[in-house]
Formats: sequence, structure tokens, C-alpha cells
Amino acid sequence: MRVATWNVNSIRTRAARVVDWLGRADVDVLAMQEIKCKESQFPFEAFADAGYQVELHGLNQWNGVAFASRLPMEDVSIGFPSAPGFTKKEDDPPAVEARAMGVTVDGVRLWSLYVPNGRALGDPHMDYKIAWLDQLAFDTSVWMKQHPSTPLALMGDWNVAPLDSDVWATWDFENNTHTSAPERAALARLESIGLTDVVRPLVPDGFTFWDYQQLRFPRNEGMRIDFIFGSKEFADLVSGAEIVRAERKGDGPSDHVPVVVDLDVTVEDDDDRPMIF
Repeated sequence: MRVATWNVNSIRTRAARVVDWLGRADVDVLAMQEIKCKESQFPFEAFADAGYQVELHGLNQWNGVAFASRLPMEDVSIGFPSAPGFTKKEDDPPAVEARAMGVTVDGVRLWSLYVPNGRALGDPHMDYKIAWLDQLAFDTSVWMKQHPSTPLALMGDWNVAPLDSDVWATWDFENNTHTSAPERAALARLESIGLTDVVRPLVPDGFTFWDYQQLRFPRNEGMRIDFIFGSKEFADLVSGAEIVRAERKGDGPSDHVPVVVDLDVTVEDDDDRPMIF
């Protein structure tokens, strides 16, 4: 089974490009982030014509996550139980945004995640980002204890560069988001609950994001912020991985590129699927 994650940065703008890549890359399941649309606006037909079913969680023109799969998707979950919300106004209740959804495919539990940006050190959105990552780790650890034998992967745009080598120049990120100690510590909690980056051992170098401004891509001034973190049971299935840098080229690309893993999965016929979180 070939699984991928991609922050598509508006699926309505890039549907044709995404669907074309799915076919060329022979991808079975794609986790998408920043679809930037509601369900009524999603280009389902383009995916259906290519043989893909879509499940999505989109509330407005911001955020939004989805899955496209040519294999059956089960146990669809919208958000994780303790996900915090965010509001700009103190008098308004925090709203839970469209940043997380899970599906089960051939007994493998997959999540598409779009981690809050943080905006700036000291900004309330940074507190929200850290809390969001903390609660994700907590809920994931509970689920893993309940279902220790089920392969699990958390995939998406994490908006954190965990290593200095994951940014093109460390000085450009001093006193800025994505590389701060609190963000890296929050991301590192995933390791403490038993998840690992399943791509880096096979693809040690390479960025996944290049800003549109200042010729960042031609200069290779990028960041590695899109990851697939898997349980040991998931990692044991991984037989290959790729960061598809070429998808940042051409007309109208996303500012992110796909990250892909190949899994050695035996399809089971029974419907005895694990419980979900």
C-alpha cells in the first residue's frame, strides 16, 4: 500500500494537479491538509473519475483536512477528543478548527493533521499550537495503549522543524516560529509515546516546504515540516519513502510537496476493525 501526505494549499485551485499526481505516483491513500473549502465546495468529481473516494473535514476557506483513497476507508473520525479551540476575541468561546481527521484503511489507522502555525513567539496562537500538540500526544498515547497491535500513523503539516538541518539557515529563524524550543519539545513528545519519523531513516535530507516569496525554491531555501510519524507496528511495515521535490515545480504548485511511504500490508478479509479515537 502506498500512502502519502500533502499540504495542497487549496484543493479547488490544485485539484487537477493533485489527481494527476495520484495517478502518476500510483498512490493508494493521500492525506491532504489546507484544503481551504467546505464539503459543498470540494471537487469530488475529479477524484471520483480517477477512482478515489474522498472523506473530508472542512468548515470554511481556512484550514481543512481530507483523505483520498482508492481503498475502502472505515472508522472516519473528525478531530481528536481533547483538541483545543482558538478564538481571537476573549468574549467568544474557542472554536475547534478543521485540523484533524482519521480513517482506517486495510487495518492501518491514519490521521491527516494540520498543526496550527503559531504566528509569532508570544502570540496567543503559539499557546494554542503547543496545547494542540500536547493534547494530540495525550489522546494518541491513550489510543495506543488500548490498541497496541494496530499500525498507526500521524501524517501532515506539523509547522515545526525539529532539527537545525530542517531549515535552510538557522539565523533566519532566530526568535521566530517553527524552530523554538517549546515547539520542538512539543513535537518531541510524540517520540516519548512511541512514535518515530518513518521517513527520515530512508530520506535523511530534503525539505518539504518552500515559501513563494524571494525565490525560495530556486535557491533551495526551504524547510522540512511535513512528516509521517508512525508507531512501531507502522514503522515495521515501511519498505520505502520519498519526498517528491519535483511537485514544487511547474505551474501553480503548492508551497509544500508530497511525502510518501510504501507499506508491506497484507489485506485482511474480516471486518473486525479496531476501535478509534
